[in-house]
Amino acid sequence: MPPTPVDVLVIGAGQAGLSAAYHLRRRGFVPLRDAAADGSPTFLVVDADADPGGAWQHRWPTLLMGTVNGIHELPGYAVPPADPEAPSREVLPAYFAAYEDRYDLRVRRPVRVRAVRRPDDDPHGPLTIEAEDAGTPVSWAARYVINATGTWRKPFWPTYPGQGSFAGRQLHVHDYRSAEEFRGRRVVIVGAGVSAIQLLDEISRVTDTFWVSRTEPQWDATGFDTASRIQAIAGVEERVRQGLPPGSVVSVTGAHWSPWAQAAKDRGALVWHPMFTAVEPDGVRMPDGTLEPAEVILWATGFRADIAHLAPLGLRTAAGGVRVRDTRAIDEPRLFLIGYGPSQSTVGANRAGREAVRAIFRERVAAGV
Repeated sequence: MPPTPVDVLVIGAGQAGLSAAYHLRRRGFVPLRDAAADGSPTFLVVDADADPGGAWQHRWPTLLMGTVNGIHELPGYAVPPADPEAPSREVLPAYFAAYEDRYDLRVRRPVRVRAVRRPDDDPHGPLTIEAEDAGTPVSWAARYVINATGTWRKPFWPTYPGQGSFAGRQLHVHDYRSAEEFRGRRVVIVGAGVSAIQLLDEISRVTDTFWVSRTEPQWDATGFDTASRIQAIAGVEERVRQGLPPGSVVSVTGAHWSPWAQAAKDRGALVWHPMFTAVEPDGVRMPDGTLEPAEVILWATGFRADIAHLAPLGLRTAAGGVRVRDTRAIDEPRLFLIGYGPSQSTVGANRAGREAVRAIFRERVAAGV
């Protein structure tokens, strides 16, 4: 069957994707299956998960509403009041589901997008999206694609000599569930970002921890204020314009004191050590040659952009990134990447969804459609 035509296809129904869908609705776009004879422009949101909630539904159960970092409401509808002790993986997916219903966004799921391609017979025509809908092949031809796939499905695992010989357990933050499963076992925690410090605080309450990262965090006592956020976004924006892989906020602004960092410090757990040089069956080998015993290695080493399905477009630079300016792929103007680079935060994702839709709307008006 030929691909189903649609004006805008949104890939991903997390914060960024739902923001884009909201703004498409406001600009007069209608869900694809509601296409009317009056020629109203259409949109379709597809999502790989079976249920609403984006990455929130996969977070660890002990990440509570009172400790979660970076919640921001979706446009037009505030997060309902919630018990600070309630798990974020329960409260926020329910909020996302209510949001989809409130604005009738008609998210189609579970749909796994396998490839986005330029049509061979018309390099300037609609992009072709190949996907599986609950295992059944489907395809669309979209005038614009808004990619909002985020990073959750792409945990980053660094490699070190001897890593495969470790006799204990290795896991990524992606797969973390509870500190209780490590009680009585020595845990090496790798990383210096927000998740690393949160889990260091949590795990160090029940067992012995040993914290390492490549560079020592430079703690900023002023807190992560608006100026710091603007600085971080500007730094990452410049990286993605150049086609460099997006950097982390911590790499731009440094580490800022948080309740969990302070709590870990007060208990004597916030003690930084340089990164180990190798992994051995019973622990990790430190730069000074000593062996630090370990039964668990927790890699809190971040995530990478989940954009393998965009590979047929040939947009990756030699440095490994995609050149993006103002949410738009510089080398493929029919493609917008939101929740990527400077818009990975929840606030940035909302703004990016609005800006991508605004650019599409203006272009359509200029073309007289």
